[in-house]
Amino acid sequence: MSHDPLFFSLLWAVPFAGILASLALIPLISPKFWHQRYGIVLMGWIAVFLIAFGVTEGVASALHMLLNALLHHYIPFMALITVLFTVGSGIHIKMRGKASPLMNAGLLGVGALLANIIGTTGASMLLIRPFIALNKYRLYTTHLVIFFIFLVSNIGGVLTPLGDPPLFIGFLNGIDFFWTTTHLIYPFLIVGGAVLAVFWLIDHYYFYHDPSVPDPDHMQGGAKIQLKGSFNLIFLSAAIATILIESMVTEKPHASLFGLSINLSALTRDLILFSMAYLSWRRTSPQIHEANHFSWEPLEEVALVFLGIFITVIPVLSMLKAGDSGPLSSLIHLANPNNTPNSTLYFWVTGVLSAILDNAPTYLIFFNMAGGEAKSLMTEGATVLAAISTGAVFMGAMTYIGNAPNFMVRSIAIQAHIKMPGFLGYLLWSISILLPIFLGFSWLWFY
Repeated sequence: MSHDPLFFSLLWAVPFAGILASLALIPLISPKFWHQRYGIVLMGWIAVFLIAFGVTEGVASALHMLLNALLHHYIPFMALITVLFTVGSGIHIKMRGKASPLMNAGLLGVGALLANIIGTTGASMLLIRPFIALNKYRLYTTHLVIFFIFLVSNIGGVLTPLGDPPLFIGFLNGIDFFWTTTHLIYPFLIVGGAVLAVFWLIDHYYFYHDPSVPDPDHMQGGAKIQLKGSFNLIFLSAAIATILIESMVTEKPHASLFGLSINLSALTRDLILFSMAYLSWRRTSPQIHEANHFSWEPLEEVALVFLGIFITVIPVLSMLKAGDSGPLSSLIHLANPNNTPNSTLYFWVTGVLSAILDNAPTYLIFFNMAGGEAKSLMTEGATVLAAISTGAVFMGAMTYIGNAPNFMVRSIAIQAHIKMPGFLGYLLWSISILLPIFLGFSWLWFY
């Protein structure tokens, strides 16, 4: 069922705005309350929207809309997140030794590339503890974690739909799997390379001014690496192969369920992904999960957050699709004087909102603002799509709330007795380091 965009007034955006405001503010104001009650908060906003819609349009319409959001958007999204989270948690990397600045830069580079295969969340959870362990002999370590968040938890995931949730949402909306790889490889190299170079300079400075490093000129960085749970790479390979094969199916069979058209090949893909996650969890020894401090809680929080987002965003997307005749017309003039899309504006507006909200729903909103048609965006709209994609992924690194792994990495670092800056302190780091690089990139790439 499609809804007339003019049916929705701005009032219908309140539940969606409420979820985003809750995500941004409550963890900062009352972390304990959020940790204990986030499920109640999120389900409350969902209930407000569904009850209001049911009263206005009828229970049958509300159920139809809910099933459509679950089957076509939420379940495919959660299938990918679940398999990457579970498989990544079944692999344990143990490193022993002392890292030098060059080795640290290499580890961050490898982590950024790995993020495109197992996601920014998977790569962050897999590598942050070994990365901290290799540098525990040093006195100055705060910058190490901050740059880890920049590169591994965010910027590195821009090359595939597996890398970061915004890009997978694009994939679910018709963007080819390898479009991001072929069109965003140079932005990845430019921005990632610049951030990595700045990291090496800063780490090199701290290394030579660290009293814990008695003889930096003759210290050889090296590490003994031990990998456990490598059989999970089989499940990861099977999951990736499943996604690629399904994306190449040209004639996709459909079935009808409660008036909805169900893509059976996509449904089969999602069932296989959930199966790979289950097999990985069952086959992985408790010792590996314990070493990785495995818990379902991060996945549970992501599941609830995106359940609320995918449901309450429906009227917002409908209003955006209404264009100049809709209630959000004042927000969609990201165009040049000749009415062609302004890629620079798309990059910065998408990026800034990704930094202060969450990059996945922000991507979805601006994807629809740009037309929401995958075929046209991948061709004549490729520059705009690249701006939306890079803005959402890159600028998720600007704040702790820009992307889910950011807070996770910060918590692990604090547990390891690393002094991490607060929200404003981290923002100062990101503005000082990332903002000049993003300004240079947008001038170079979109002008």
